[in-house]
Amino acid sequence: MARHVQITADDALLDNAAKTLATNIQFASVDNPIRSVEVTSSAPNEGKSSLAVLLAKAMAQGGQRVVLVECDMRRRSLGGILGVHGRSGVYSVLAGAVKASEAVLTTPISGVYLLDCEPYIPNPVDILSSQRFINLIEDLKKDYGYVVVDTPPLSTFVDAAVVSGAVDGTLLVVRQNFVRRDELKNAYDQLKKANANVIGAVMTFCEADKSEQYYSSYYREDGTKVKSPKSKGKRGGKAEPAPTGAHYSRYDR
Repeated sequence: MARHVQITADDALLDNAAKTLATNIQFASVDNPIRSVEVTSSAPNEGKSSLAVLLAKAMAQGGQRVVLVECDMRRRSLGGILGVHGRSGVYSVLAGAVKASEAVLTTPISGVYLLDCEPYIPNPVDILSSQRFINLIEDLKKDYGYVVVDTPPLSTFVDAAVVSGAVDGTLLVVRQNFVRRDELKNAYDQLKKANANVIGAVMTFCEADKSEQYYSSYYREDGTKVKSPKSKGKRGGKAEPAPTGAHYSRYDR
């Protein structure tokens, strides 16, 4: 018997926000399309892993085959979110033990695939900075429309700065009212020192009023601001999307 899954209003808002983000990435660079995207954050628990999954889902719904690559080799999360784990992962592929096509897993999300990583990998920085890793990302781009790479927070490890050199663009996740300004600035500076192509920041765990269709204010044609209608009530304690459709997270990673 088929299992019926209830789709809530919050789910619809998250999906719409993810689709907007995916569209923005698609048109971020017309001359040099963004095909591989790194997702990172300045601190733990800002929602980067769940954002990576939602982004991959939105890209797949747009007709692309998308592969998620787990590069948080100290605290892998993607397999847990998707409910799949493989015997082989990034390390085995780079070591030449298996082919990437043999290690990539199908997931419950149509069009989304996962290249997991093995637990307890020694010296991840050396692995991620290798030419073999760069070649792996390029090979995956030949077989998939998009490659989405999940990495550790920048305040803890330098892995994300290293990976930024192998991908077309980097998204910096920022949790609202959580990360400190100096942490965020240091994370951004670290990426820029690594010559990362930071294509944007994505705010997570925001509140938004559904009745206002994501927008908290409007502007006249001359640029002057018009106050939006007052909200009928404020929700507390529940993560929801906020303006621009790039602000969301339902998981705490």
